[in-house]
Amino acid sequence: MAKHNIFTMSFSKIYPLYIAKAEKKGRSKEEVDEIICWLTGYSQRELEACINEEVDVENFFKNAPQFNPASDQIKGLVCGIRVEEIEDPMMQKVRYLDKLIDELAKGKKMEKILRRK
Repeated sequence: MAKHNIFTMSFSKIYPLYIAKAEKKGRSKEEVDEIICWLTGYSQRELEACINEEVDVENFFKNAPQFNPASDQIKGLVCGIRVEEIEDPMMQKVRYLDKLIDELAKGKKMEKILRRK
């Protein structure tokens, strides 16, 4: 089975798009970083290293220090597909991040985005 094109893209190419989407709606880069670090377990320094080293998307998620166990609470549609029904675990992780950034851009509070009660 062929890899999805997104897996071979550098995370550093996608990252500014997340920031632009958030900032367009009055949110911040710091909030985007907080979401990414919460989901993947990367520290801020580790996240910046991945961006600077142009790590591809697949390795960014594959090498994540601690994918958040609360990620299974992320539900809803991204590009018309329910994230909780995506069968490919790697694509599901990518879409989880997309969904969280969508929630940020839609004005959800950080405590809800980060699945805090």
